[in-house]
Amino acid sequence: MTHTLDTATIDAINAYDSEKRFQYCIKEVVTNREIWILKDEDGCVMLNTEEEDCVPVWPNKEFAQAWANGEWEECQPEAISLNKWHSRWTHGLEDDDLSIVVFPNADQEGVIVFPDEFDFELKKQAQKR
Repeated sequence: MTHTLDTATIDAINAYDSEKRFQYCIKEVVTNREIWILKDEDGCVMLNTEEEDCVPVWPNKEFAQAWANGEWEECQPEAISLNKWHSRWTHGLEDDDLSIVVFPNADQEGVIVFPDEFDFELKKQAQKR
């Protein structure tokens, strides 16, 4: 169940540090039961650090859409259901030796985790509900 975020809320959340955005993302994903990625004709957007190749994920469409500019302007936000994430994406990312950058901001800063760690945090949050 997706709800639209207003500009003031988006601005406030964008001001969070990486760890606070990570916690927000986990809660939103579990509440809304979907994770947002950016895709183009070649597949999902990837970010690279010195050590790792990462798939960026966002908690809401608005944040993913905000990234669709510059070199990613051809990309479209796409929602992945939480069930599909658990059943296919976690293992697929692990098999491809990819990490996840959770809710990167405009400076490409976000918490980098392994797929199983992300899955664990999502399941832990779901148990709190």
